[in-house]
Amino acid sequence: MSIVSAPFERTTSYGRGTAEGPDAILEASRQVEYWDEWSRQEPFRLGIVGEPLVEVDGTPDEVLARIRHLVHDRLAQDRFVVTLGGEHTVTVGALQGVREHFGAVGVVQFDAHADLREEYEDSPLSHACVMKRALDAGHSTVAVGIRALCAEEQSLIDRESLAVIWGWQLDGAMARFDRFLERLPETVYLTFDLDFFDPSIMPATGTPVPGGGLWYPTLELLDLLFRRKRVVAMDIVELAPRPDLHGCDFLAASLLYKSLGLWQRYRR
Repeated sequence: MSIVSAPFERTTSYGRGTAEGPDAILEASRQVEYWDEWSRQEPFRLGIVGEPLVEVDGTPDEVLARIRHLVHDRLAQDRFVVTLGGEHTVTVGALQGVREHFGAVGVVQFDAHADLREEYEDSPLSHACVMKRALDAGHSTVAVGIRALCAEEQSLIDRESLAVIWGWQLDGAMARFDRFLERLPETVYLTFDLDFFDPSIMPATGTPVPGGGLWYPTLELLDLLFRRKRVVAMDIVELAPRPDLHGCDFLAASLLYKSLGLWQRYRR
């Protein structure tokens, strides 16, 4: 398993600080217990490799190309790859690497925001455009927890009948999520924007939106995803750490470790 740290932050539009996210997650991971009670194993025993830090100087296209190359190379070595952001734009590079290796895949998005704009603040590579770039690349998508979007994004969702579980549908979302997963191919990429979580448990993100997910219901959804589909890579993005809220760093690190445990438990 490979951990790719990509502290890219260029288009954040409200709170900043996501460039510090990867280091904060890795530092907090030192405090996570080896035994994972959810998957009932010790995921680290498969071997977790921390890859060299992605250089984030240069144009967005140059940075995304570095992420793409690294993700593709590690997938070619038959590794499960986790990219830590940074802003959500890093997903574009990671998905490019996945597409080079696997072709078009399903993309499951946990997020408060739809991220379906054609461009935002004159950039098609904004964090607000990530899932539109995924659709443009031919990937099918399921979005979970959406509760902040513009009229343009709503029109696209309606026109294309995109699979969306809205924030107000998170209570009792398992059955709906199960049905939506049937729309996806066997091979899936998971992108997890931490603002998916309710601000009561994850305030350390650029744009916290009320009405988000809670811890154990989220783990149940992830368990279903890893059980039903072949998840080959994922990312965790948009942590904006604050020194007075190290619990948020620990939540992100725990999410990472439990995801590795679920991949290990259900891998195929």
